[in-house]
Amino acid sequence: MTPCKSPSLLAAVVYGPDDDCDQMLADFAHGLAASGIAVAGLVQINGSDASCETMDMELEDLDTGRRINICQELGSGSAGSCRLDPTGLAEAAGALKAALDKPLDLVVINKFGRMESEGLGLIAEIGDAVAAGRPLVIGVPRRFADAWDAFAGGMDDKLACRMEALAGWWAAHRQAATPAAATA
Repeated sequence: MTPCKSPSLLAAVVYGPDDDCDQMLADFAHGLAASGIAVAGLVQINGSDASCETMDMELEDLDTGRRINICQELGSGSAGSCRLDPTGLAEAAGALKAALDKPLDLVVINKFGRMESEGLGLIAEIGDAVAAGRPLVIGVPRRFADAWDAFAGGMDDKLACRMEALAGWWAAHRQAATPAAATA
């Protein structure tokens, strides 16, 4: 009989452009928090338009409920298209770093995106959570999957962008973390 693989502390929810990973991660985190699980991290709250050029995006600090705007106005003469505001992202990183200093059961991070794939953004905080042995779930757009794989080094569980997959990973993680599971 082959032993069952224990779930990794790191779960990557891999998603495509037609998946609403942001809403799924927010619903998952809020549901766990409502049930008494200590959840910290950042979930993305999107405006009505889902394109980077026009969408209003905020990150919700799960520890405090505060929303941090991560979009900037580029102005009519701008040649760029992505409105990600590095100042807002730095503010979100500070909030995440503060939350990681508290006792918690799970870290949720909205995305391993372009900035993280370039070694910027929330990369240090992701690394800090993993180094501290904190269970972490993160959204990974398919277009950044190779960069994620290089960063994670195979230490992650890949999940489909479905609530059932995410809930199954969390249940397996909780069961593996329970001392009674080791003696059963």
